[in-house]
Amino acid sequence: MIKNLCYDTPMKKPSPNTPCPCGSGTKYKKCCQPYHRGARPADALVLMKSRYSAYALGQSRYIIATTHLDNPDYTEDTTTWLAEIEAFSGQTEFRRLEIFEFVDGDEEAFVTFRATFGDGAMVEQSRFVREGGKWLYHSGEFPENSG
Repeated sequence: MIKNLCYDTPMKKPSPNTPCPCGSGTKYKKCCQPYHRGARPADALVLMKSRYSAYALGQSRYIIATTHLDNPDYTEDTTTWLAEIEAFSGQTEFRRLEIFEFVDGDEEAFVTFRATFGDGAMVEQSRFVREGGKWLYHSGEFPENSG
C-alpha cells in the first residue's frame, strides 16, 4: 500500500520533454506518453496516473480504451463520448494530483486521490479491474465533504 504521494503540475499540453502532467517529475516522454501510445500500465496506480495525464492532455481515445465496459460512462457512441472528454479536458485546468492510498491486488485494485483543478478539486476512490492482463478503470466513489 502506498499513501500520501503528491504530484503538482500546473501545465497543459506539454511537449515530450516537459514534466509529465501526472506530477512524477519525469519527462512526459519517459512517463505517461508510452501508455498513451499503447504500452500497458503494470498496475492500477500507473493506469490512474496515466489517465489523469490523458485528461490533462485531451487524450480522449486513451480514456475510452482504458475504461471498463461496465463503467457507467461507457457508451458505444464513441463520437459523442470523445467530444465530451475533449470538451472537459479543454475547459479544465489540471493543477495537482495527490495520491492518498493505493491498494493493489491481482485482479482488483483501488486508488484514492485528489485532483485539483483551476476552479476546485475532487476526491475519488477509483476501482480498477484487470481483464486479459490489462488494467481498466471500472468505477469511482466520491466521499462526501471532500475536495
